[in-house]
Amino acid sequence: MVTPALPKFRTYAYGKAAAQRMDAYWRDTGPRATPRPAVLILHGGYWMGGDKGGGWKYVARRLTEQGFVVLSANYRLAPKAQWPAQRDDSLSALAFIKKHARLWNADPARVAVLGSSAGGHLATQLGAFGTGSQQVRGVVALSPPNDPFLAFQDGADPAATLQQVKLRRAVTALVDCVPGTVTGAAGIAADCLKRLDDASTATHASAGDAPMLLIHGSGDFVPVAQSTGLAGALRAAGVQATVKTVEGDLHAAQILEDERSLPMIVSWLRSHLKPRGQ
Repeated sequence: MVTPALPKFRTYAYGKAAAQRMDAYWRDTGPRATPRPAVLILHGGYWMGGDKGGGWKYVARRLTEQGFVVLSANYRLAPKAQWPAQRDDSLSALAFIKKHARLWNADPARVAVLGSSAGGHLATQLGAFGTGSQQVRGVVALSPPNDPFLAFQDGADPAATLQQVKLRRAVTALVDCVPGTVTGAAGIAADCLKRLDDASTATHASAGDAPMLLIHGSGDFVPVAQSTGLAGALRAAGVQATVKTVEGDLHAAQILEDERSLPMIVSWLRSHLKPRGQ
């Protein structure tokens, strides 16, 4: 693969917590250049790990070559920070991008979000929580566990993979409870289910949400059913939702190893980040 030329790079704090940091990648365009569309990247890692850097640096550089401003954000992690801290941080990162868009010659009205695995779940939350299209113009999610309760159930299957078992444990860390159990105080089980319901993106699907492109590997341990359910809820509300599968046991950022994936994503982003009226 050809390594693109380095874009400009800087790290910013969008909040006071150590995890509330984002990396910006952009290219000089001249004082009269038209503002560019922006892409917010949210990393994966079972909501408990991962980082804005790593392999995402290469993806960010590829996207800047395609004319985007790219911002890759960290967020507070479970179990220290429970849901909805991760969604709150994603919203705060997005607000920071829009407020300071001129720093990178980005268009605050043309921002999409790209997330993988747990970050894909957060990306779909940005596109559906409240009136999603007022927050982002589009969502691309790679292997998103959009329904944490379904992931919890899948992890209990006797045939579950090690990754699915780990994801089940991560769900309990995310919502700080074990679904279906009561440990003494009345109402704990109901409160747990309420948090899981809030963490399920389909719960928030409504007219006015952002269009979504949801991609899984055919052998992904986060099965495509995690996205077909969400897509059905979005379509029922009149929102465009596309579900794709890539052949192989690819998960999250591994999907980008398929040579067709990144061009498909870039084409989709361009079509949804056009200036209004085009």
